[in-house]
Amino acid sequence: MSDRRLATSILVGKAVLGAFRLRRDPGAMLIRPFQSIDPYPLYERIRALGKVVPSKLGMLLVTDYELCNAVLRDPAYGVAPNAEVGQPDPKVGGMVDPLSDSFLFRDPPDHGRLRHVVSPLFTPRAMHDRRARIEAVVDDFLDQLAGREEFDLVGEFAARVPIKIICDLLGVPDAEHRRMIHWGTVLATSIDGMGSMAQVREWRATLRELNAFLAERIAEHRAEPNDDVIGRMLADGSMAEDDLLATAGLLLAAGFETTVNLIGNGVLAMLANPAVRQRLVDDPSATDTIVEEILRLDPPIQYTARMALPGGQARLAGRPVPTGRVIVLLTAAANRDPAVFGDPHRFDPDRPNAREHLTFSSGVHYCLGAGLARMEGAIALRALFRRFPDLRVGGTVRRHPSRAVRGPLHLPVRVTARHPAAIG
Repeated sequence: MSDRRLATSILVGKAVLGAFRLRRDPGAMLIRPFQSIDPYPLYERIRALGKVVPSKLGMLLVTDYELCNAVLRDPAYGVAPNAEVGQPDPKVGGMVDPLSDSFLFRDPPDHGRLRHVVSPLFTPRAMHDRRARIEAVVDDFLDQLAGREEFDLVGEFAARVPIKIICDLLGVPDAEHRRMIHWGTVLATSIDGMGSMAQVREWRATLRELNAFLAERIAEHRAEPNDDVIGRMLADGSMAEDDLLATAGLLLAAGFETTVNLIGNGVLAMLANPAVRQRLVDDPSATDTIVEEILRLDPPIQYTARMALPGGQARLAGRPVPTGRVIVLLTAAANRDPAVFGDPHRFDPDRPNAREHLTFSSGVHYCLGAGLARMEGAIALRALFRRFPDLRVGGTVRRHPSRAVRGPLHLPVRVTARHPAAIG
């Protein structure tokens, strides 16, 4: 598609969405310009319309936990890339997109073949072996904040932790971390589709830079093999060049964006629940359940989409679904389904089934890095509030300008200046 046609398509899409929003179409209300406002009341309005809610945009919206879980596990559905839900493809020049070109947007058998290459790096044993490294990274960044009275919780801590860990896995030097954070943020915003040609140009520039950077790393690893992620992908020998680029880029984008927003949302949740915050500090055994409740109540990823595959086997709430029909699964709403989670809008660290949330999806596409995100979030949040027990919001919180991704983009905080020794 030419840039002129792409620009026209974006403008037409905005006009159509605007017209349907005036008619209060639920799909158009969901696809609104910014996610800076609280989305949960909208999810409840959609839930009130039924378990399956049609939109004039051609999609079906699902808030029901049981149905969301069933669709995610059903092989009659496949992943639905942006192009399938009305978003034009803005790529040019054979660029590789770490999201749409990776196994994240591949159905079996390709999905399993590509995922299998890197899955050994995310086993429970691998996570156990990585714990000490994560703790050291968290403590180092907190040491650097010692004596400060004000700092941006996201830019100076929450974003630095996961990017350091994933860059270690990819063999990326520390000097490149700031660029990697920028690339990860741009890629995450692209999940919503393109809202302007300025965004398209920034996204394309990011892809060019990231593709070139990763291609260099791959070439270096071919010349001097090692045992990091890229080295293992090369040693496996089953991946084409584009698959190598897409998988490495996916680990960067997904490994960064999910965890930074888990930490950011977790900080806001703890500040709103002082008793739970104190329990997080005092009782290490409670940390994991607190993190699960953060993931349930305010997840970093708000929804996903699936598409009925050819064959006519797809069904939803007992009814057949036509091939190609897109189902938008509002997993953040499913996480608050009152039929599954009692008093669903309340933060309850003792909730017995909190871990049953759909934040990391379900079925074959269950998030590969879920264990790593959980561990990083738990270690980071507990260490942060141990070090800064009086941490509080110190300015205006700016949220991520995304509908699918939820979390603070800038979170200014204040603490009482002190110079404590590092906590091991």
